[in-house]
Amino acid sequence: MDSGLPMLIIETGQLAGQRWLIDSDEVIIGREPGAADLILPERQVSRRHAKIERTPEGFLLSDLNSKNGTFVNGEPVKTARLLRDGDEIQIALCVKIAFVGSDATAPLVNPPIGGTVRPVARGIRIDKEARRVYVADREIAPPLSLHQYRLLELLVDANGSLIPRQDIVEWVWAGDTSYGVTEQALDALVRRLRERIAEFDPDHEYIVTVRGHGLRFENRRE
Repeated sequence: MDSGLPMLIIETGQLAGQRWLIDSDEVIIGREPGAADLILPERQVSRRHAKIERTPEGFLLSDLNSKNGTFVNGEPVKTARLLRDGDEIQIALCVKIAFVGSDATAPLVNPPIGGTVRPVARGIRIDKEARRVYVADREIAPPLSLHQYRLLELLVDANGSLIPRQDIVEWVWAGDTSYGVTEQALDALVRRLRERIAEFDPDHEYIVTVRGHGLRFENRRE
């Protein structure tokens, strides 16, 4: 581990296993891209939930008036708290983050980039409240069309289970508008969605076709 650079290791939650080097003077932890640096997609996490800042004494953790609280080693953070190597940070009691101090040794996943906290992220995640889609923590822009988004959301929520083609049509085209949707229309939608995802990650097949049955979603595991 580089001298002077502490590390955050996500232990539980949707991003479990990911690691960050803290190489900036302030890190905002929260749910909303643009409002936070370290983004946790769990609903219990506030937009701007907590802050870690560098001081002459060390790194201080503060709660930013979050709805569900910030904890260190099980104790609520009511005032700024100095972090020590091995401290367990809990965000809204749903995500556990280990703080590895600058004097400790931990395997380096990737070097710091551009003075910000950079996650080693894989796969696709969806911010349903904002209807945003991220591939390897890069937002798909311009956004997916409504039908593309609904198809991807359905597949992601199924968590690898096979979705029959007719169920897909009824969900994506919702209600009476699903009547008369052709196989070709669905195939074209799937093809275009794959193309949009491949712009950000061309090396993995996220949408798997099971011929004669339907589709399933296969997220990255590494």
